[in-house]
Amino acid sequence: MKLLLCSDLHRDLAAARDLVGRSGDAGALVVAGDLAVMRNGLQPVVDILGSASCPVVLVPGNGESDQELSAACSRWAHHHVLHGSGCEIDGRSFWGLGAAVPITPFGAWSFDLSEDDARELLAGCPADAVLVTHSPPHGHVDEAEGGGHFGSRAVLEVIESMSPALAVCGHIHACWEQESRVGVTRIVNAGPRGMWVEV
Repeated sequence: MKLLLCSDLHRDLAAARDLVGRSGDAGALVVAGDLAVMRNGLQPVVDILGSASCPVVLVPGNGESDQELSAACSRWAHHHVLHGSGCEIDGRSFWGLGAAVPITPFGAWSFDLSEDDARELLAGCPADAVLVTHSPPHGHVDEAEGGGHFGSRAVLEVIESMSPALAVCGHIHACWEQESRVGVTRIVNAGPRGMWVEV
């Protein structure tokens, strides 16, 4: 299956239009969160993504909640909003977890989860799935410009234990379009321009 991956659109309507225009050959467009900015501007981005001809798999970032994203996508039948849940497209399993993990210092607007809450929501991830999370796994494509690793230990643990075929993330802008690997799992911090991956 050919996937077009992205993350962190942050209200960039031109980037959303470009992704839709390129998605005709995709088995799915995979969006790893942060379509909005501080809970604002979500619906226009979703409405553009809704015109994609392929299925769209989304998780919320910390800029929008799971409930806000589900409501924004409610009119689009081929959107799959995942947060502690999964779906199947053409025989390929997907599992998703949104939010920033661990909790950020950004305050009340940021949709964050503790590592323990993330572990509970990741528990159902099947082996060999495409894992879509907003936060990267700790120690992989998670280093901010000033240094330090800001990824999730819970995400790393599920990759180590379940060996997903692919792990897609975003959140850490300094690592956009970078890749890493844990065992057999390819990890991609997608970024807003879009990256093609075959699984």
